[in-house]
Amino acid sequence: QLQASGGGLVQAGGSLRLSCAASGIPYSDYAIGWFRQAPGKEREGVSCITSSDGTAYYADSVKGRFTISRHGAKDTWHLQMNSLKPEDTAIYYCAITPYAVLGVPAPTYFHSWGQGTLVTVSS
Repeated sequence: QLQASGGGLVQAGGSLRLSCAASGIPYSDYAIGWFRQAPGKEREGVSCITSSDGTAYYADSVKGRFTISRHGAKDTWHLQMNSLKPEDTAIYYCAITPYAVLGVPAPTYFHSWGQGTLVTVSS
């Protein structure tokens, strides 16, 4: 199970760092993905990172503003979000996939979703 945390209320232009804690990962190779779901919208991929070499991928909407990383060798990942915009407001989730990724895959390929953490960006 993965659990996201670190959300909150921030003004436009501000920053937040989300954390994703995992326990009992059953795969040797996998990718961790960050997703978000705004009210009335479908869940969309934000970023993902491979366990093998730390290759990171980003959605066009967050490229250059968000950075995904792993906390050393621990099963904790971060999503640093800078220059936040009101349209970034959503519930953010992290999840895992055992499949090879070459971009930010659709949520369908991921599992072990936690409850998510709410990010609200005020204008």
